[in-house]
Amino acid sequence: MPFELSIINGKTVSEVICAHRAECIEAVEHAYLAHARGQAINPHSYFLRFPEKPDCRIIALPAFLGDGFAVAGLKWIASYPGNVQKGFRRASAVLILNSYETGYPFAILESSIISAARTAASATLAAYWLNGQSRKAQSLGIVGTGFIARYIYDFLIGTGWAIKDVRLYDTSPAESEKFKNTVCRPEHHRSVTVVPHVAELLSSSDLIVFTTVASIPHINDTWLFDHNPVVLHISLRDLHPDILLRSQNVVDDVEHVMKANTSPHLTAQLTGNRNFVTGTLAEIIQGQKSVNRSRPIIFSPFGMGILDVAVGKWVYDQAVARGEDQRISDFFYETVR
Repeated sequence: MPFELSIINGKTVSEVICAHRAECIEAVEHAYLAHARGQAINPHSYFLRFPEKPDCRIIALPAFLGDGFAVAGLKWIASYPGNVQKGFRRASAVLILNSYETGYPFAILESSIISAARTAASATLAAYWLNGQSRKAQSLGIVGTGFIARYIYDFLIGTGWAIKDVRLYDTSPAESEKFKNTVCRPEHHRSVTVVPHVAELLSSSDLIVFTTVASIPHINDTWLFDHNPVVLHISLRDLHPDILLRSQNVVDDVEHVMKANTSPHLTAQLTGNRNFVTGTLAEIIQGQKSVNRSRPIIFSPFGMGILDVAVGKWVYDQAVARGEDQRISDFFYETVR
């Protein structure tokens, strides 16, 4: 039995994903449904923190996927906010994939791109199902115009969403201008506007994306959502509990999202229950739960390791088929007992 190890670099990962965004979303949907059927294992994440660098952390996300995947894996992702001031990205990551049969690792992939892509695929999947299975929006509002926002925008446009207007807000207006000029595709929209105040964006967008680095809620006014938008609350800590209590709340996994002072966690602490949760995205997809536009619809995904494993295995298969993995045949030494 060969024990080869494939290395798949970021360029290959990016090329595979950008060429096949719809298939990436399918892999994420498959993972969610496998989890709902009990055919996946997704332990809680493990956080490595540093007393002298309180804003930095490295997170381990282990997971196993059965149901046609038959693969285990571990994403090891670092978040160093200070990197941005140094001119490079906050997050860096690798993904290790292990054989379910032998346990041996068979692939190592650059995973900051996989992490962004699985987040964007999850958001795009949720937008479709929570928007009445429609890929149309009058106005898309993006709060926080960084790397993840770019991926979500690209996934929406790349999978055929028709969006008339785009509104952008960031605490750094220069970042919003950069996003407008380098990411947005004006030929797809009637207008692309950088707005000076987040309230203006929220009150005038029917599809809202939060991709900030907020650690505590900074959006407190419930009236900003009186028009009942679909809200992709990707950064998890932006919204005051009062907003969640007036909304329909969809999550990826109830147990996972109720920790680390996310907005759902704070809401559960405030109320003493989880009754404000409408259901999971898998339940919506399977028709077990439903939402409507009588109240705001908020999707708060904690982010599950099974998504990284699903997208990583799919990228691995594509890269190997294209002959674009770097294979090491002698990485493991003395494998025979």
